[in-house]
Amino acid sequence: MTTTGFSRRALLGGAGAGLAVGAAGGALAHAAAVPATPSGPPALGAARVDWQGPHQAGITQPQQARVQLAAFDLAPTAGRAGLRGLLKEWSQTIARLTVGEPAGNHENQIALDAGPSSLTVTVGFGPSLFDKTGLADRRPAALAPLPAFPLDALDPARGDGDLWVQIGADDALVAFHALRVLQQQAAPAATVRWQMAGFARTPGATAEPMTGRNLMGQLDGTNNPKPTDPDFAAKVFATGPDWMAGGSYLVLRRIRMLLDDWENLPTDRQERVIGRRKSDGAPLSGGTERTAVDLAGQNPDGTLAIPADAHIRVAAPAANGGAAMLRRGFSYADGTLPDGSPDAGLLFLAFQADPARGFVPVQQKLARADGLSRFLRHEASGLYAVPPGVAGGEGYLGQALLEG
Repeated sequence: MTTTGFSRRALLGGAGAGLAVGAAGGALAHAAAVPATPSGPPALGAARVDWQGPHQAGITQPQQARVQLAAFDLAPTAGRAGLRGLLKEWSQTIARLTVGEPAGNHENQIALDAGPSSLTVTVGFGPSLFDKTGLADRRPAALAPLPAFPLDALDPARGDGDLWVQIGADDALVAFHALRVLQQQAAPAATVRWQMAGFARTPGATAEPMTGRNLMGQLDGTNNPKPTDPDFAAKVFATGPDWMAGGSYLVLRRIRMLLDDWENLPTDRQERVIGRRKSDGAPLSGGTERTAVDLAGQNPDGTLAIPADAHIRVAAPAANGGAAMLRRGFSYADGTLPDGSPDAGLLFLAFQADPARGFVPVQQKLARADGLSRFLRHEASGLYAVPPGVAGGEGYLGQALLEG
């Protein structure tokens, strides 16, 4: 899709350039960027991610420093025509914002003096959207409701929704600006159902790129599938139905961490709950962070090096029939609860080809046998079909569904 207009930087005479360095949670790809200026280090805000391609941006790209998540419900009168108009406008807006241009309709100048900052916008469809638009016969079987899991305490008001949006950027104002524009453009066809904000390590915050840490202090993302894996596409991207070929399915879970309880554990106990050293992420069976976990490894006294209920043992693909997901989670911190404990944890995001073969069997096992479950509360949930990207030229997100 072609775009017009001046970049937000150009409007103020600025011209930073460069490529953001570093990534959290297991970097998977590099953002395209303007070359660095010879007078200094690359400018973080100038990094750009191409929104066009066979897959939507925001899936295989490195995590940005900030994320805004939101779900929308269609108005009763919107129907298929209203949804089509909204997705066309959103697609045009995404094309503009990801290269640093003004949004067009509802431009509010919140991020006027910023570059694109690796902005990505990813859109998904909830199961309820298909009934509301007369497309029930085209709802994928993979959007079947997730089963109830032991210990879930889900708030329906903070989950599900007809439309889901993930907005990532390395600048908080850039991410909020994009969200605010999309919210205003959605009216009157759709209204916000819920909204969440999260964060990860800022690119460049460490001396060299490394796996990010979650709020428990653990490296998080070591065993993510990588695009270089021969079966990566089969694990992450759907092959059908026809309009979903090249898309993915996203499972969202808002997981509160019981940080007061966790932080009262000595470090060696925390490491046994996870199955990895806290300092460098190496498995307790030995080696470095990237060393394959030896689930049969033993300590000198004959006990398992990786305890039977350790998180990495219970979650390992080898222990779950090869089930795997591409995790792209962000931390959140929303103040304190009435009892004074932190309302903080993980916005778990996992992309996969089929939730019935990815998230569901793994979560069923984690809920039963994972020692880490004692320190977690699953409080919100959602499942969305993330359609393929716009491969080039004219088009809009979801076009194959709405016009196929």
